[in-house]
Amino acid sequence: MTDQNQPPIDPAAGSGVPPQPPQPPQQPLPPQPPAGAVPPQQPYGGVPPQQPGVPPQQPYGGVPPQQPGVPPQQYAAAPAAPLDQAQDKQWASFAHLGGILWILPSLIIFLVFKDRGALTRQESKEALNWQITWLIVWVVSYILGIILLFTPIWWLFATLIPWALYIVNLVFSIIGFVRVNGGGTYRYPVNFRFIK
Repeated sequence: MTDQNQPPIDPAAGSGVPPQPPQPPQQPLPPQPPAGAVPPQQPYGGVPPQQPGVPPQQPYGGVPPQQPGVPPQQYAAAPAAPLDQAQDKQWASFAHLGGILWILPSLIIFLVFKDRGALTRQESKEALNWQITWLIVWVVSYILGIILLFTPIWWLFATLIPWALYIVNLVFSIIGFVRVNGGGTYRYPVNFRFIK
């Protein structure tokens, strides 16, 4: 017969293993939605409501929003340094020489250096107008060659005239380069000045 006042015997007490503290009761996991089901939406768009006593978080990474009526700060690009006399002459002459590679070099020089040197602005504009004029005539000669394809003179417009125009462009571009590099200016004999 056992004594009712006697504490229960721990079987691990005599085995040298320390007694384990009582474990808290485990809470059951929330039920999982079935596969393919849309999870329920959380209130407030998934953002928990603001806790009392906690300062509000700054939106946009801590940058305060722009105040109404206050214009944003304007950052103006620094003006490019003007060309000295030697650089001005150099880029002005390169604008003509670039014509041997068609319109692109004179266009780039005009756009980049037109406000940095008076001679470069004048000569690159002249070279660019010549390249536009020459390119129009060159394209028209090819179009005439296609139109006259089945006539005996189609090869004249499709091959001979475009090559002659390229040689004319090459000669005028080199003459312009030499004149401007020597300290003068150059005007093409036939030039429609589209850019004023």
